[in-house]
Amino acid sequence: MILKKIWDFYYDGFRNLSADSRKLWLIILVKLFIMFAILKVFFFPNILKQMPSDQERIRYVEQNILPGNNKK
Repeated sequence: MILKKIWDFYYDGFRNLSADSRKLWLIILVKLFIMFAILKVFFFPNILKQMPSDQERIRYVEQNILPGNNKK
């Protein structure tokens, strides 16, 4: 019941937008897609997934992420 009211609220709001507002929302959605889908794949590789063992992952996190363990 509450989800239907929320859905109706947003559906009605977006349905009554002007053409310019719809274009702005489209630009925002495309920009979010680019940021989260495309840039993540090319510029932020999953380093931990590339390591073969849990011990190597633990060592990497201890040395690079946890505070106070910056061994340079």
